[in-house]
Amino acid sequence: MSKSNERPRVLILGGCGFIGRHLVSYLVNGELASHVRIVDKVPPPMAWLNQSQLEAFNNPIVEFKSANLLNTVSRENAFYTDENNKAANWDFVINLAAETKHNQTRAVYEQGTVPLSIGCAELAAKHKVKRYVELSDSHLYSGKKKPAQEGDAVEPYTLIAECKLEVEKELQKIDQLNYVVLRPAIIYGTGDRVGLTPWLILGAIYRHLGETLQLLWHNEVHNNTVHVIDVCRAIWHVCINSNQVSSGQVFHVSDDADTTLGDLAEIIADLFEIKYKFVGKMLSTLAKLDLKATAEDANDKHLPPWAEICQSNGISNTPLSPYATVENISGRNLWLDNFKLRDETNFEISVPKPTIRLLKEVLDDFVSMNLFPTINK
Repeated sequence: MSKSNERPRVLILGGCGFIGRHLVSYLVNGELASHVRIVDKVPPPMAWLNQSQLEAFNNPIVEFKSANLLNTVSRENAFYTDENNKAANWDFVINLAAETKHNQTRAVYEQGTVPLSIGCAELAAKHKVKRYVELSDSHLYSGKKKPAQEGDAVEPYTLIAECKLEVEKELQKIDQLNYVVLRPAIIYGTGDRVGLTPWLILGAIYRHLGETLQLLWHNEVHNNTVHVIDVCRAIWHVCINSNQVSSGQVFHVSDDADTTLGDLAEIIADLFEIKYKFVGKMLSTLAKLDLKATAEDANDKHLPPWAEICQSNGISNTPLSPYATVENISGRNLWLDNFKLRDETNFEISVPKPTIRLLKEVLDDFVSMNLFPTINK
């Protein structure tokens, strides 16, 4: 057997999404896998991939399979590796598939996440996959005095987190499933739409308006972050270190920076040459009394100028939006202890913290694809 064929075979569910596309590039560019199958209901040409990602997807070791993973037969076919649909020869299965669109109902999130994830995990157990990785959610903790650890009491405060937590509980019940759960901080990097990119959109809007960006809460609210490349590295780390990382483990994936709202506001202010201020405790408390109305006011303020900027730059279609929801203006701390993954498994973060340079990379990538307006200085 050649050295290439000795490399693992990897199945990536939801592989055309933000994390999936980076994981494919990571495996291809690092020559880490012998075969990679991407399963998604969105075909690559429709997924807003950049040029380097398209090249990775077109690599000979990469295969795309269109599937609706909510459908039992489609889900089973996604796993099969022979023409007779009898074998599913995968070393690692990575589940990145879930309903993540903002402002959906509880029923939509549950239907698009829970049965899909459990069904995929059951197939991984049936086909004796060496390691199944479930990408979960970290919007779970209510602690305000110290960073949350994986074993702390959970109190999910987003609908997506509620559904992901339900999946975590169900995974424990599946016999012969060798799995690990990862709970990432706010993920950013090229192609990100919902992590830190909304900050970039606000920067562009307030530069266009010539106004001061006014922010709820205060500069010390924790918004911990992790670069997408480190999420990919963490996924691979728990796959190839199965002797060190036992089944059923849950790990936070976060950088060491303990990023706050103030840190992010400073980056955006510098990048877009705008001013910002936090409105203070009294106004924030008033806003908290009716966050739905506050979100609606924010959308009324931001959506028209964003459309105007895009139109003036000849952008007729973009997946990017400043749309605010109750959940992303709640002011809750996302404050994670990353000790377990770092110290117990010897995982090292490669990107220490968000910087102007890294956020500009995200911006420039979108601009090059005509998805974000050019910002003239």
